Amino acid sequence: MDFKNLPKVDLHCHLDGSLTLDMIRRHTNQVVTADMLQVEEHCRSLTEYLTKFQIPIECIQDESGLKDAAYTFMKEVAEENTKYIEVRFAPMFSVNEKLICKRVIESVLEGLERGKLEFGVGYNIIVCAMRHHSLDVNIEMLRTAREYLGDGVCALDLAGDESRYPVNQFGELFTLAKRLDMPYVIHAGETGSLENVRKAFEYGAARIGHGITLRHDKELMKEIAKKGTGIEMCPTSNLQTKAIDDWSHYPLLEFIEQGIKVSVNTDNRTVSNTNMTKELRLIYEHFGQDEALIYKLLNNAVETSFSKDINLSL
Repeated sequence: MDFKNLPKVDLHCHLDGSLTLDMIRRHTNQVVTADMLQVEEHCRSLTEYLTKFQIPIECIQDESGLKDAAYTFMKEVAEENTKYIEVRFAPMFSVNEKLICKRVIESVLEGLERGKLEFGVGYNIIVCAMRHHSLDVNIEMLRTAREYLGDGVCALDLAGDESRYPVNQFGELFTLAKRLDMPYVIHAGETGSLENVRKAFEYGAARIGHGITLRHDKELMKEIAKKGTGIEMCPTSNLQTKAIDDWSHYPLLEFIEQGIKVSVNTDNRTVSNTNMTKELRLIYEHFGQDEALIYKLLNNAVETSFSKDINLSL
């Protein structure tokens, strides 16, 4: 298969974890090298993985950095024939005394739109509420982002350190999102908790990010398949954060056999040193060199996306 030129959809990709080295060097006074941005091979957990976001976040503290980040991101994903991407980021990470949440979102939208016009990549934004932020802060962000629903923003997410902040602590946030008609996805099942996956499903997440521990509950798999809830799998990242210990335990085929709409995604292009071309090739190599599987994963991404205008022509 010609993986690089294959038309692609990526539904789970964090902007701050995907900033290019050149972009970061344009917006920092530090001497930054690639190894400072990429996770080490001996990474032991998601908590450790998340330490790699400090430098990138420092580079998106003004409108210039946010616009450049978004535009450069679109340029990079276009190079591997990405047709559509749902890029997620936490607006409140960029809010400061000079920048309100509204302008943070608008700046990213401006950069993405410029990239779309130049490179032809369709996009939507998923705004991330952060697990370690207060409810008030997350609600402020949600209400602001809701103003842009349908105008570049497509959904809310819950991201951050799942091991310290379980999904059941955020019921009030998702109740409000539902009342505001704001679709949402939830990171769950990345750090060993099946209960987090169950709660994400019960709360009504349109998709679940990672969802690895779902493999331990066949009945819940059937419920998720019946409802059509998507599972956003990110193989390289899942290995790095120790969501799985090796490929033999990766539940992708188990989920597909149960009828779950699984997609394969990058998570963090820079932190994980990956892209969609690499991810699809890894799946192909580890799961029987099955072209039909690759097409199914891409079609699942189309079907579980928040866009109605994707045409991959696979």
